[in-house]
Amino acid sequence: MTNRHRSSERLNSPAPRRRTVVKAAAATAGAAVVAAPLAAALPARAAEAAPAFLHGVASGDPLPDGVLLWTRVTPIPEAAPGSGLGPDTEVSWIVARDKALTNIVAKGSTTARAASDHTVKADIRGLEPATDYWFRFSAGGTDSPAARTRTAPAATAAVAGLRFGVVSCANWEGGYFSSYRHLAARGDLDAWLHLGDYIYEYGTGEYGTRGTVVRQTLPTHEILTLADYRVRHGWYKTDPDLQALHTKAPVIAIWDDHEIANDAWSGGAENHTEGAEGSWAARRAAAKQAYFEWMPVRPAIAGTTYRRLRFGKLADLSLLDLRSFRSQQVSVGNGEVDDPDRTLTGRAQLDWLKAGLKSSDTTWRLVGNSVMISPFAIGSLTADLLKPLAKLMGLPQEGLALNPDQWDGYTDDRRELLAHLRSNAIRNTVFLTGDIHMAWANDVPVDAGTYPLSASAATEFVVTSVTSDNLDDIVKVPEGTVSAIASPIIRAANRHVHWVDTDRHGYGVLDITAERAQMDYYVLSDKTKQDATAAWTRSYRTRSGTQKVERTYDPV
Repeated sequence: MTNRHRSSERLNSPAPRRRTVVKAAAATAGAAVVAAPLAAALPARAAEAAPAFLHGVASGDPLPDGVLLWTRVTPIPEAAPGSGLGPDTEVSWIVARDKALTNIVAKGSTTARAASDHTVKADIRGLEPATDYWFRFSAGGTDSPAARTRTAPAATAAVAGLRFGVVSCANWEGGYFSSYRHLAARGDLDAWLHLGDYIYEYGTGEYGTRGTVVRQTLPTHEILTLADYRVRHGWYKTDPDLQALHTKAPVIAIWDDHEIANDAWSGGAENHTEGAEGSWAARRAAAKQAYFEWMPVRPAIAGTTYRRLRFGKLADLSLLDLRSFRSQQVSVGNGEVDDPDRTLTGRAQLDWLKAGLKSSDTTWRLVGNSVMISPFAIGSLTADLLKPLAKLMGLPQEGLALNPDQWDGYTDDRRELLAHLRSNAIRNTVFLTGDIHMAWANDVPVDAGTYPLSASAATEFVVTSVTSDNLDDIVKVPEGTVSAIASPIIRAANRHVHWVDTDRHGYGVLDITAERAQMDYYVLSDKTKQDATAAWTRSYRTRSGTQKVERTYDPV
């Protein structure tokens, strides 16, 4: 382990930088509050039971005529993830219309090889749109668990409604994945969206957990090599709550930074030391290879996670990759955040996004977006003072950015995208965001400095973390203490923010009809308890044609 500076979420970091939004708000609130080896750790099974499906099954990226199926087979007990051990093994699959798997509509086989860590994918086609299916894998006389999946509606179908679970930021050592268990228990999801940080790359105890490792990750060191990333993905896939959710609905996933390394950008990462930890190119390639092996995600444009899915005439979903092409983050107070030569998306991806939004003929345009697009300022400056001060100090002209890892650090990309929405009268664009371990409901203003007099170009729903530390964890005070103080300060300085909860962990449920898109926010009773309960806390919606968020007082 090197002695370089780590993120603000690493325990006892001498120079915290990560989640600057969290750090700044925590400081404001805190002042007021003051006040065994992998094989041995895998699920037990008899040695003679090999092959086995120890990591569950999953599906993802639903299409009107198909879905991607995934599993990992352990051909012999020694063939743990990342080991490179174990023979090539034939794996068959069946897809059926019924849970008992008697009305089979598709079947086939493939080979699980050590070269792909004995993971397999089957990209099934020829299915009916908007239909529930059940599937199962088999190898060497052993059957996997059966799982439900669902295809997307036909492209031209009039769809009455859609319902998605929405999650992000699941740190194994921070607690239990109860959010996944509660989403799995619903039984009403068309799919679920994972907006990034499905895994974390840190070694044990290096990432914020309120000072306590609730449960230890594997490997215990920071992951750097292909074998390391495979082990970590495999370890996450042993979680029973995560396995349960994967058996109930297809996932639609994008990566953020921790699938690779903290604050990753195209040429490196805050949490990577070139040379001492190998080359960045090799580490990034290893991380991406393991991700595509272990996730039911189709490699999309340029081998990244940006791609587009459609759900009838009701909605399409543009999924972004905001790590592979971005320029390096700059320091707060550096005028480079407005530099048009710096980019978050990369030119090709931004053009792809703009073209897709403009040509869309669906009622709703959803954007899976790993970092917050809404501008964020702290303070109470009026618009007439904010802009000249920003220009004088070299701050972004659309707000005093406290987190240059977000769109706030790349304002030219944001300005171009929002201007495109306005100039082309593109309505009903909803950004779905994770990353910052807090829940938000925002309008996305064209000009934050004069909002609400200026227009709102879109709306944004940000979901909190599954387990990763947020403000009350960082300050180490009872849940709700920080939010009671920080939320009014944030909202007073950011009039486009309708609601922010800085303290709780949980998930969202997005429900879409032709009339409105609504996010219901659910919170966990205690992320450190394996049997944590979940409760609805708030709901916000945007009505068609308004580009504005409003509170509603009942979950769907």
